[in-house]
Amino acid sequence: MKKTLVLGACGQIGTELVLTLRQKYGEEAIIAADLKEECPLIIKNGPYIQLDALDKQQVRSYIIENNVKEVYLLAALLSATAEKNPDFAWKLNMEGLFTILDLAKEKYVDKIFWPSSIAVFGPTTPMDKTPQHTIMEPTTVYGISKQAGERWCEYYSLKFGVDVRSIRYPGLISYKSLPGGGTTDYAVDIFYKAKEQVKFNCFLKEDTALPMMFMDDAIRATIELMEAPIENVKIKSSYNLAGISFTPADLAKAIQKEMPNFQIEYNPDFRQAIADSWPNSIDDSMSTQHWGWQPKFDLDGMVREMLTNL
Repeated sequence: MKKTLVLGACGQIGTELVLTLRQKYGEEAIIAADLKEECPLIIKNGPYIQLDALDKQQVRSYIIENNVKEVYLLAALLSATAEKNPDFAWKLNMEGLFTILDLAKEKYVDKIFWPSSIAVFGPTTPMDKTPQHTIMEPTTVYGISKQAGERWCEYYSLKFGVDVRSIRYPGLISYKSLPGGGTTDYAVDIFYKAKEQVKFNCFLKEDTALPMMFMDDAIRATIELMEAPIENVKIKSSYNLAGISFTPADLAKAIQKEMPNFQIEYNPDFRQAIADSWPNSIDDSMSTQHWGWQPKFDLDGMVREMLTNL
């Protein structure tokens, strides 16, 4: 049986990706892997292995011995967390990628998914409807590592024929798993406070517009890109992906439509500077043209889903 490995399976994206892939391809075909000894209960319905993305030999041996042909490499340190530990963030975000790229170069792995991020953009990037090809001068360790990763993915594709596919994720919003230390995490935390009927303390200014996406759309986009015929995947670095752009004030108003007593206050911290360097909105027309991407959720639809399911 051809097997797929999701490395970093216990994170916000990984948890939901594992569940969806198992529904689609069967529980035994999708191996969840993470640094944690125990996987979350929600993904105990299939195989799990404790695997350190930085242990090159362990990762190589497992993939080769278990005939793993597709790898989703999600292990990374996200924007806000990475700023507190830049050396480790660079090490984790880059070395794990090289291990998997080299396995594909050596023909052990057929196809790779590696996530990039809107963090590759910077303060000199056009902020509205940021195009696919534009100025990229990131100012965070996370963004620098993702920009470098994009270049390496493209290099391995052009030089060695490696089939590596990537999306520049916007901020992701989910009710099934907790976020992992990103600048857009406020847009998940806010729903927990709303459900607890507690005033929400937002670490961004009320008018900070950022590109966001409901997790269901992000997972669907990931799988659609991986299933697209290779001739349709024309961008070998990473595709822009857009969902909904909104500010904390927009989100608070949408929540108040459902919960009129919800309250919010704004106390920006160091994450404000990170958010200010990122786009307000994204042009993802190339994803639509090349492999048919279309988002399904708008702001009100996403808010209803979150408040219903949390």
